[in-house]
Amino acid sequence: MMERVELVPAVEWERKRPRTLARVRRFIRTKPLGFVGLTIVVAALVVAVSANFIIPHDPYELRVEHTLEPPNSTFLLGTDNMGRDQLSRIIMGARVSLYVAFLASIVGASSGGILGLLAAYKGGALDNLIMRIMDVMLAFPMLALALAMVAALGPSLNNTVIAVAIPFVPRAARTIRSQGLSVKETQYVDAARAIGCSDWRIAFRHMMPNCMAPWLVIITIDLGVAILVEASLSFLGLGVPPPEPSWGNMLTGAASQYTEQAAWMAIFPGLAITVTVFGFNLFGDALRDIWDPKLRGR
Repeated sequence: MMERVELVPAVEWERKRPRTLARVRRFIRTKPLGFVGLTIVVAALVVAVSANFIIPHDPYELRVEHTLEPPNSTFLLGTDNMGRDQLSRIIMGARVSLYVAFLASIVGASSGGILGLLAAYKGGALDNLIMRIMDVMLAFPMLALALAMVAALGPSLNNTVIAVAIPFVPRAARTIRSQGLSVKETQYVDAARAIGCSDWRIAFRHMMPNCMAPWLVIITIDLGVAILVEASLSFLGLGVPPPEPSWGNMLTGAASQYTEQAAWMAIFPGLAITVTVFGFNLFGDALRDIWDPKLRGR
C-alpha cells in the first residue's frame, strides 16, 4: 500500500510534465520576442527581490573622495555627484520602480475593471455616468493627470502609486466594459438571472472570470507605462523623494551640469528604464496575441 501511495504522485507528475514542457516550448517557438520579454521581466524581478544581497556597496553612503568617478573596478558603473555607487542605486531603484509599477497597474486596472463591469451589467444611467467620468479623465494626458494628482497629494512613495494608478482607470474601464457587454448576452448569464442569482453574483461570479484575460493583458502593458510615468514624476521632483533611489530621481541628479561631465549618471539609469519597459511591452504583446482569438493564429 505504501509503495502504491508513493507511486501515484510520480505518475501524475510524469503525465503533467510533458504537457507543461510542450506548452513552454510552443511559447518559445511561436512567440520568441515574448519569451525575450518574459526573460527580461523575470530578471528585473529577481534583481528587485534580491537587491539587499547583491548590491556591492551601500547605495545611501556618501563618499566625497569618490565623487563623479567614472566606471572602474571598484565602482562598476561609476559614482554620482555625491560619491554614491551607481550600480547599487540602480539595483535598489529597481525595487522602488517595480513596486510602484506593479501596485499602480494592479490598483488602476482593478478599479477600472470593476467600474467597467458594473457599467456593462447595469447599463442605463449608471453606465452613462461612469463612462462620462471616464471620458473626462481620458481628456487629460496621462502625465498631466498624474502630475495633478501627485501635486495635490504630495510627493511620497504611496502617493506616487496613487497618482500613477489613477490615469490607468479609464482605459481599463472601457476595455472591460466592452468585454462585459458581450459576456452579458451569453446564455449562462441568462440562466443565472433566471434562477434568481443576485446582480452582484452574476457580475462578479459569472461575468468577471470571462473578463480576466483582457484584464491581465492590461496590467502587463500598463506595467511598462507605469515605470515611465513614475520616472517622469521623479525626474520632475514630484515622485519618490530622495534619498530613496529610483530610476527617475537618478536621472534628475544627472541632468544639466553633469550631463557632459559624467554621462554615465544618465546613461545607466536610462538603460535600466529602457530595457525593463521593452521587456514588459514584448511580454504584454505576446499575452495579447495568445489570449485574443482574433490574433491567435498570427
